[in-house]
Amino acid sequence: MNKVEQEKLFNELSKYEFNILQKEQIRLGLKNNVEVSIYAKPEYNCLQMQQIRYGLEDNLDVSIYFEPEFDYQQMAQIRRGLQSGVDVTIYFNPEFEARKMEQIRLGLENNIDVSVYVRPEFNWMQMEEVRKGLNRNLDILIYARPEFDYRQMEEIRLGLEQGLNVELYLNPNIKWQEMEKIRLELGSNNE
Repeated sequence: MNKVEQEKLFNELSKYEFNILQKEQIRLGLKNNVEVSIYAKPEYNCLQMQQIRYGLEDNLDVSIYFEPEFDYQQMAQIRRGLQSGVDVTIYFNPEFEARKMEQIRLGLENNIDVSVYVRPEFNWMQMEEVRKGLNRNLDILIYARPEFDYRQMEEIRLGLEQGLNVELYLNPNIKWQEMEKIRLELGSNNE
């Protein structure tokens, strides 16, 4: 598309009410020869437009994530998953916050069975602890339970990594600080 055509399209799109940041995303898309009509819509904020533009620039199928109900951070996680070639349909859900999507994406990129931690009762930090345990081939079923908060999960995971008997503090009623104290004592006894 030449400059005259770009300017004509930009002027035509200007009949919509876009703020200066949205207009900048449209201009950047025109400059980079992407199909701006896909995202040059008032229902997208500038950050959503940016994520769609990035996907178009990378020749990704943005139709997977260009729904306005996804915020820009969710769009970014879906776009990154598409870039890395993982099955984004596993986390393609506007109800998943972006940080949960990220934990699922990271697991998929490492060929982990994410079904163990794709559970609505887990927050993203709990998901991260389960993912880290799976990455290290630990028996995560010991601690992948919603009654443990993420700090408790971390202490159990660290104990498993050190080969400690975590049964001594495997109790959701024990605060993470106490778990850490027990873990450190067990670790110093093993040295």
